[in-house]
Amino acid sequence: MALAAEDIELVQQLINKTLAETPEVLNANVRYELDLRERAIRVEEELKHQRELMLDGFKQMEKRFEQVDKRFELIDKRFEKMGRRLDRFMFWSLGITVSSAIFVVTYLK
Repeated sequence: MALAAEDIELVQQLINKTLAETPEVLNANVRYELDLRERAIRVEEELKHQRELMLDGFKQMEKRFEQVDKRFELIDKRFEKMGRRLDRFMFWSLGITVSSAIFVVTYLK
């Protein structure tokens, strides 16, 4: 069964039409995929930048915590000194009070 010239021409037209439409669809898909990849790369770069900023922030916070710890250590030392002074004061105060009491009792006899 041989094809007539009309049929061959019709088949060629259909093939040409299909080929003409196909590259646009492929190009659109390729372009869309490239756009998606480019966006993904941008997102990855931004996430990397955000991670670096967060790490820098954590380092600065760590330094700040170290400074606060040093201040607390200084405050602890001051309280220890004040506690020793208060202990000495109480010791002397007790000694003077007991001495005064003994003196008063001895004097009143």
